[in-house]
Amino acid sequence: MNGLQEWRTTVLAVANQKGGVAKTTTVASVGAALAERGQRVLLVDLDPQSCLTFSLGIDPEDLELSVHHVLTKGLAVTEAIITTEENVDLLPATIELARAEADLLTRTGREHVLRTVVEDLAEQGEHYDWILLDCPPSLGVLTVAALTAAEGVLIPLQCETLSHRGVGQLLDTVHDVRRFTNRDLVVWGVLPTLYDGRTNHARTVLETIADTYDLEVLGPPIPKTIKFAEAPAAGRSILATSRSSKGAQAYREVAANLSARVAS
Repeated sequence: MNGLQEWRTTVLAVANQKGGVAKTTTVASVGAALAERGQRVLLVDLDPQSCLTFSLGIDPEDLELSVHHVLTKGLAVTEAIITTEENVDLLPATIELARAEADLLTRTGREHVLRTVVEDLAEQGEHYDWILLDCPPSLGVLTVAALTAAEGVLIPLQCETLSHRGVGQLLDTVHDVRRFTNRDLVVWGVLPTLYDGRTNHARTVLETIADTYDLEVLGPPIPKTIKFAEAPAAGRSILATSRSSKGAQAYREVAANLSARVAS
C-alpha cells in the first residue's frame, strides 16, 4: 500500500529571498490548515534562524538533532522529526544549519540532498500527504536543494512597493533548477501576504506582479493583522491562537485551494 501512496506526497517549497514577507507564517499556517483537513503533514525548517521551529513552540537550543545532521551527517531523517501540538510533524533547524551551506558546497550532488531525504522517508514507510519546505531568505545551496526536491513553488509576497523586486531573481533560479536538476518544477503562484485591501497601492502591486511575471495570484490574500505577531510568541500557529480570525480563515481557504489543485 505504501508503494502506491508515496506518489501522492506533494512536496511544496515556500520561497522568497526577501525577508519579512510572512514566509514562515505561511508554512506554519498552511501546514496546520492541511492537518485540520485530515492530511498528514511534514514541515521542514531550512532557515538557520530557526523561525519555523521557534514558532511551533520548540527551542532550537534544546535540540540535539536537527535537519543539519540529516543533510550533512547522514542521520536518518526519522531520528530528527518531532511531532508538534499543531498535529504536524517538524524537521527542525538550529543555528548549526548555517554551516550546512559551506559543508554542502564541496559535495557532489548537493542539489539533490533534500530530494534524497524525501525518498528515504518513502522507503522507510513514512507517508506524508504534504511536505512543506520553509526556504531560507537567500538563493543559496539550501534553497536550490529545496527547489530540486519540490514539485511546486509557492511565493509569499508582501503587497508593498519594491517587495517584488526579488521575484525575478527567484524565477531565474527556478529556471536554472528546471534546466539542470528538476525539470518538472512548477511555480504554483504568488500568495499575497500582509494585504490591506483598502489601499489602491496593494491592489496595484498585485496586478503588476501578475502582468510582469505572468504568475498566477493565489487567493485569498492574507490580511495584515496583529494576530500573526501574537501566534509565534505562543509557540502555535494562528489557527490555534485565533481560530476564528480573518487571518486563520484566509489560510484555511488557501489550504483548501492547494488541496483542490492537487486533487484535480
